[in-house]
Amino acid sequence: MEGLEDGEAALEAESEAFDAVILDLMLPKVAGTEVLRQLRSESAVPIIVLTARDTEVDRVLGLELGADDYVTKPFSMAELVARVRALLRRRELDRAAGGVPIREVGSVRIDLGQHQVYVEGRSVYLTASQFKLLALLAETPGRVVTRPDIVRRLWESDHLGDDHLCDVHVSNLRQKIEHDPRCPKRIVTVRGVGYKLVAA
Repeated sequence: MEGLEDGEAALEAESEAFDAVILDLMLPKVAGTEVLRQLRSESAVPIIVLTARDTEVDRVLGLELGADDYVTKPFSMAELVARVRALLRRRELDRAAGGVPIREVGSVRIDLGQHQVYVEGRSVYLTASQFKLLALLAETPGRVVTRPDIVRRLWESDHLGDDHLCDVHVSNLRQKIEHDPRCPKRIVTVRGVGYKLVAA
């Protein structure tokens, strides 16, 4: 495990050399949010954000900038290690998904082996969690996946507060694969239950 002292050093590091990044938003020299934005623009490395600000706005901002998970201070080392392990397990599952390497739902094509997504033939960049969410919904197209199921499969958690985390990831994914995210045709909300992926 390698530690970097400030945002400037984090941006100079080669992100692909790391299995995961634990990013404190309270960094000197360059703000953690700016580091997150730049890291995510160039890499799919799993990122966990650490923040002392436990407000919904701060958590949502981190997710919208591309974080895969977040931990609020103070936190236990056991929780942080568990979340890192969960992220790495999901990444390995993505890489090892060799039974059905390609999933197609309408004009959305998911290459599980190459960790790539194409919408109407156009390559679309997704974060690790967005990719995992889309792959999960594509396992059984047209079937509703409940929020608790999504939370358990993606974050290995039963915490009820993670339902909103789920909604934020769905919203971010819609921004990437829908023509009009305000009127989604591919990822459909089933009110009070969850979401389903349909051909469109």
